[in-house]
Amino acid sequence: MTTATLDLGDARPIPFHRLVGVELRKSYDTRAGFWLLMVIGLLVVAAEVIVLAVTVTQDESLSYGDTTAVAAFVTSILLPVLGIMVVTSEWSQRTAMVTFALEPRRPHVIAAKAAVGLLLTLATIAVALVVGLVTILLYAAIQGQSPVWHFGWTGFTAFLVTQTFAMLGGFAFATLLLNTPAAIVVFFVYRWVLPGLLALGSALVGWFESLAPWIDFQSAQGELYDFPLTGEQWGQLVVSGFIWLVVPLVIGVWRVLRAEVK
Repeated sequence: MTTATLDLGDARPIPFHRLVGVELRKSYDTRAGFWLLMVIGLLVVAAEVIVLAVTVTQDESLSYGDTTAVAAFVTSILLPVLGIMVVTSEWSQRTAMVTFALEPRRPHVIAAKAAVGLLLTLATIAVALVVGLVTILLYAAIQGQSPVWHFGWTGFTAFLVTQTFAMLGGFAFATLLLNTPAAIVVFFVYRWVLPGLLALGSALVGWFESLAPWIDFQSAQGELYDFPLTGEQWGQLVVSGFIWLVVPLVIGVWRVLRAEVK
């Protein structure tokens, strides 16, 4: 009697672009992912409507840079959550076993998830720029004047970089914790509470004032909008980014590569 065997010798590995397509579909194919993307868009629109109403009623000036800054503030709050959910949704729903069974090369899966996070970040930035464009055109039409296009490549580059850092920050904490609520809480403590604690430490302790800029990644990113940066500012950006972005990401990826899938 002959035993049937399955020959996988000619099986081809899954192409990376297909992994990216699958992970992209996962990002919006669940209710949580779909509504997160919808909420980001709706909040950007709502914030721009409020800004438009206030500037028109108060007869204040408004430029394209102002409308983009409003969109940047809104998206910087939720983009990290997007980066977190790209990683943790499978671990929370216990579907990671299926993913790693179909694609056992975990580095490829992590890279595909990171690529999806970057693609969604670019899409979010595009939406923010378009909504900001519509807002400034409406403002100019209501006020009966020409639009003020004060923005420039410096502002656009800083917007692009800071939004990418925001998503990658959430992505890094997600790989580190592999739990959606924990990653969101830890990231928001880092994003909103830590800068206040650093400022308080600088005010109370003399020597800490010179140290804080080297560990405050949020303030270091803000300097990008005042390009060009000095050598010291570049150093502070690199050092603080290494502490709060590179280190958590490296440890998190190492954990994902070694984590037991249940």
